[in-house]
Amino acid sequence: LPAKERESLKRAFLTAKEYAKDPQDWLVFTGPYGCGKTHLAAAIANYRVERGYPALFEVVPDLLDHLRATFSPQSQISYDKRFEEIRTAPLLILDDLGTQSATPWAREKLFQLLNYRYNGRLPTVITLAEESEVDGWLKSRIFDVSRCSVFDVLAPSYRSDERPQKRRSRRRRG
Repeated sequence: LPAKERESLKRAFLTAKEYAKDPQDWLVFTGPYGCGKTHLAAAIANYRVERGYPALFEVVPDLLDHLRATFSPQSQISYDKRFEEIRTAPLLILDDLGTQSATPWAREKLFQLLNYRYNGRLPTVITLAEESEVDGWLKSRIFDVSRCSVFDVLAPSYRSDERPQKRRSRRRRG
């Protein structure tokens, strides 16, 4: 990796490590798909859980599907109970925000969830691809420097076609 990208990854790792020790306010990782944002967010959750602290990791489109499923008669949990668990989680990690369907219902639920957490200053980690579309109300919260740290991960995708080819060719030579 070029020096600028290596330095960005190092700083992203150190940022995640420090946040995991004492989560305060919001931390947002942005960057291209496959650059390691989810890995960093999951590492924060794992660090907290391994030390006995609760953390809730949710992929946003899946979260919305699970909330919709609570309306089913077969659901084992009510919508209100599930939404409250998510809304009040001591540490909430939302992966892939901006990739969900932009239905009015989805926008409303995300607004209610994130507005509650923002106003309550509840620790929240968000991953957001640079191509993602987010509503203006969310942008105003994400870029509120008094409550939110935004880290742009400047690294190429680890999923690129070039990388697996290099690995395969190394194995053949060895």
